[in-house]
Order: sequence, then C-alpha cells, then structure tokens
Amino acid sequence: MALSHKICTNNDLDVLIQISRETFIHAFEKHNDPKDFQDYIKEAFSRESIAGQLNNPDSLFYFAYLDDELIGYFKLNSKAAQTESMDGDSIELERIYILESYQNKGLGNQLLNEIIKIAKANNHEVLWLGVWEKNTAAIRFYERHGFQKIGSHPYFVGQDKQTDWLMKLDLL
Repeated sequence: MALSHKICTNNDLDVLIQISRETFIHAFEKHNDPKDFQDYIKEAFSRESIAGQLNNPDSLFYFAYLDDELIGYFKLNSKAAQTESMDGDSIELERIYILESYQNKGLGNQLLNEIIKIAKANNHEVLWLGVWEKNTAAIRFYERHGFQKIGSHPYFVGQDKQTDWLMKLDLL
C-alpha cells in the first residue's frame, strides 16, 4: 500500500471542506463547548473561508491518499500566510488530519515524513506548527519527530480562548 499526496485545486473545494469539517469535528468536538464549537465550524470551514485559503498563493492544501483512497489532508503556509513570524526561512504546518478509519496505522508518521521532505525540497530551514496544549497525544507525536516547544499563542474556538504550543523542527 502506497502513501501519496497531491496539491488541491479549486476543483477539490467541496471535498476539502467536507474532510476538513469531518476530521476537525472528530478530533475536537467532545473537548469544547457545543455553541463555541459550532460557531467555529461555521466560520472556519465555510466555503468562503476555505476557498480564500485555497486561492492564497502562499498556502497549499494537499490531499493524502493510501493507494487511491483519500485518507486525510494537510496544509502548508509560507511567507505572509503563516500565522506567526518565525526567524529564518520557515514554513508552517497549519493542519494535518487523517480520517478516523485510517488512524493508528502509522500513516501519520509517514505523512509527516513526506511533509518534512516537501519543506526540505523547498529549501526551508524550519518547519513549525501550533498544537493545542491539551492535545497531549499530538504533542508526543511531534516530539518523537524532533519538534521542540518554542512558545505559545492564543487560539479561539468561538469565544473560548485556548492556548496552542508553538513547536518547531530545524531542517538544516
């Protein structure tokens, strides 16, 4: 079984919205206030929001496939699309999600390794991300791949102010 990825285009918008909502809801709905969470989903994964991000030349969405089956997606931000300023030539991994039925099969490791290859191939010095401080499984996952905490920033789900850890991986 081969893992592959492809850059999303405007033709992929409907599928991208669906997989974005589905994976985010599965990961975080049970940990958040229902009203705040629904408000966030409506705004963050609206057609207008995702289309705007998809058309930003400094953001790239990728679909991940296992053979021909869509299993997840990830989003990389460079230059002004990054949610924080970083030293050096950095790229942000804003999203990496795998559908529930494909989780716990080692695919996240493979996908992150592909993301690291993409970042290196584009001559980035740093790959960084934000991860919710209460998502200890994800934090451990990133630490196993060499990411280190370098700070934090607020992240709002509706009116709920949460804290994301900023983590980076030096690529040089």
